[in-house]
Amino acid sequence: IMVRNDGPLHVEGDFEIVDMQGQVYGLAGRNAISLCRCGHSANTPFCDGAHKSAGFQDQQQARALPPPKPEV
Repeated sequence: IMVRNDGPLHVEGDFEIVDMQGQVYGLAGRNAISLCRCGHSANTPFCDGAHKSAGFQDQQQARALPPPKPEV
């Protein structure tokens, strides 16, 4: 998964995407897709390029997350 600056999450490889009910999205054999981060796509969760006209900006650089909080 690659986080694209000012754009979507680009996903490549062997994967499936499921909704909250566990239903699998039909990807028609694709092994690369882009997922919307801006919230303006008319085809969510997939990117349709709307981030460009919406002026979405978000620059990312890899970083380490803190350790998870212990479960109580």
